[in-house]
Amino acid sequence: MNSFTGFNRRDFIKTAAALGALSFAPYASAMGKKPPIGRVVVIGGGYAGTSAAKYIRMWSMGSIEVVVIERSPQFISCPLSNLVLGGSQQINDLTFSYDLLKKSHGIQWVQDSVIAINTDAKKVTMQRGDITYDRLIVAPGVDFIYDSLPQLQTAEAQKQIPHAWKAGWQTVYLRQQLEAMPDGGVFVMTIPKAPYRCPPGPYERVCQVAHYLKNHKPNSKIIVLDANAEIVSKKGLFTKVWANTYTGMIDYRHDSAVVSVDVRTKTVSTEFEQIKADVLNVIPPQRAGKPAQMANLLESDYPWCEVDFLSYESEKVPNVHVIGDSVASGLPKSAHMATSQARVCASAIVELMQGRAPDPAPVFANTCYSFVDDKQAMHVANVYRYDAAKKIMVSADGGGVSLAPSDKEGAYAKAWAHNIWSDILT
Repeated sequence: MNSFTGFNRRDFIKTAAALGALSFAPYASAMGKKPPIGRVVVIGGGYAGTSAAKYIRMWSMGSIEVVVIERSPQFISCPLSNLVLGGSQQINDLTFSYDLLKKSHGIQWVQDSVIAINTDAKKVTMQRGDITYDRLIVAPGVDFIYDSLPQLQTAEAQKQIPHAWKAGWQTVYLRQQLEAMPDGGVFVMTIPKAPYRCPPGPYERVCQVAHYLKNHKPNSKIIVLDANAEIVSKKGLFTKVWANTYTGMIDYRHDSAVVSVDVRTKTVSTEFEQIKADVLNVIPPQRAGKPAQMANLLESDYPWCEVDFLSYESEKVPNVHVIGDSVASGLPKSAHMATSQARVCASAIVELMQGRAPDPAPVFANTCYSFVDDKQAMHVANVYRYDAAKKIMVSADGGGVSLAPSDKEGAYAKAWAHNIWSDILT
C-alpha cells in the first residue's frame, strides 16, 4: 500500500471486502449521544457526493446522519486522467481510498448499486437492501447515450473502442492501444455536442495524445471529429498549441457528428465521410446519471436536472437534491464546480433540517486546468453569484484565462488537484 498527500491509495483493481448485512442504526445513537435530527442519503461518491457528505457532517456537528451509496470500492479522479494517455501519470496515481473520509466524519458507507428510487416513500433500493431518507442527494455524474450508437453499448465493444470519459479501466485500455499503435498510425477521437462533462477535457486529451505520439511515434496523425461548431473552451489557447507545438499532427474537423461506428474495423462515419482508425476514441453524448433517471428528475425535453440554486433541491421532486454533472445549470460540468455546488447544497440542507432558510446569496468559483504536455498547463477561472431576479448562478467579476500555457501553471494545476483530493477525501 502506498501513501499519497496524507491518505492511502490502493491498487484500483482490488475489490473491497464483502459488506455484511445492511444496518442503518443512527450513528449518534450508537455512540451514546443524542439521536440524529434526520438522515441524508447521498448517491454517488465522486467529487460532488463526497464533498456534500463531509460538509453536512461537519456543519451539522454530527447531528445529521449521512449514508453514502457508492458502487466503486475506491475513488478514481477524472481530472489529470488524460495525463495517463500522455504517459506522465499512472492510473494508480489517481486512485484513492475512502477510508479517511469515512472514519474522520462518521459517514456510513455502503458499497452497492442503486436499482430503484421511490421518492413518494423516500426510499432507495439497492441490490442488497433498502434505506429510507429524510433528504436525498443525487450525485451520479453522467450517463452515456448510445441511442444512435447501440453497437458501442457492450463492455466488449468498449474494450475495443473505449471512451475513457470516466477514469478507470477504459483509461488503461486506451493507453495500451496507443502504445500498440504503429508509428504512422491514425488516432481518431470524436467529441459530442455540448453540454458534456468537462468542456476543455477532449481538447486536453488531443494534446496529451499528441505529446505521446510526438515523442514516440512522430509519423502518426490525429483526426478530431467535433460535433460542435468550434472548440468550446479555451479555443485560442488550444489552437495555438496545436499549430505551434504539434505542427502538422492534428486535423481538427468541426460540425462532424458521428452517425455510426463499425467496431470490427474501427471505422467511424459522419454525415460527410468515413474514417478508418488504428485507435478509435468515441466519446458518446451524455445526460444526467442513471439514479437521476430512476427518480424522474430529468426534464422531458432536456437530459439534465433543473434545481433551485439556493439549495440544489430538484424543481420536480421535493426533498431530493441534485449536484454535480447532472445539474442543468448552463455552467461547466467540472470537478471544481461539483464541489462548489456540494458545499452550497450541504449548507442549505443543514439549515433546512433545522428549520432555517438557506443562504439567499451563494457565491462560488470554478477553475479548469488543462495540460498541453507533461509539464505545461493553462487555466480558465470564473466566479459565480446568485442572481435573485433570474434565480440562477451568473458569472461575476474575478475570473480570467491564461495568456499561454507554462510550467508554472502546470505546477499550480497539480497543486490544485492535490488540494481538492485532500479536501474531499479527508
